Amino acid sequence: MAKINVVSPVVELDGDEMTRIIWKFIKDKLILPYLELDIKYYDLGIENRDKTDDQVTVDAAEAIKKYNVGIKCATITPDENRVKEFNLKKMWRSPNGTIRNIVGGTVFREPIIMRNVPRYVQGWTAPICIGRHAFGDQYKATDTVITGKGTLTMSFTDESGKTTSWEIYNFKGNGVAMAMYNTDASIYGFAHSS
Repeated sequence: MAKINVVSPVVELDGDEMTRIIWKFIKDKLILPYLELDIKYYDLGIENRDKTDDQVTVDAAEAIKKYNVGIKCATITPDENRVKEFNLKKMWRSPNGTIRNIVGGTVFREPIIMRNVPRYVQGWTAPICIGRHAFGDQYKATDTVITGKGTLTMSFTDESGKTTSWEIYNFKGNGVAMAMYNTDASIYGFAHSS
């Protein structure tokens, strides 16, 4: 049987743990026997992200922008325990957030409907699709632990060099703080994609 020739390259983002094994099985059994395609491979396993200082994630996202299609396996977003388990240089940010911030940030979630799997809401016939904005915000937030008394401020320096500052909070003791951002272009892009 002749394979179907896929004209454009496909960006493959390999993942962690069992997803690597399951994805290889899917490729070997269901994709490669039937499709002739140029795969641009990126290993997003936690060890390789650590080895490359997460540059592999940036490179993979840029490839998705270039070729307009990417297939990503599940990846580990390390917490303190995973940093110790894998002896990582640092607690790397979510690769999903990094990719979305580079390619544009709308995530659509849609259920897989099967006749033999009952739905939570009986009588509901159409799937509920959820689009959520996934750029900036908590994905690129900077957070910190505040120790002691003091004033938290935020500042913005425009391209002319003018700085504007805001007093955010006067801490009377220990606490936490987080700064987030977003752009008009991303907000409008999300609104139009939904």
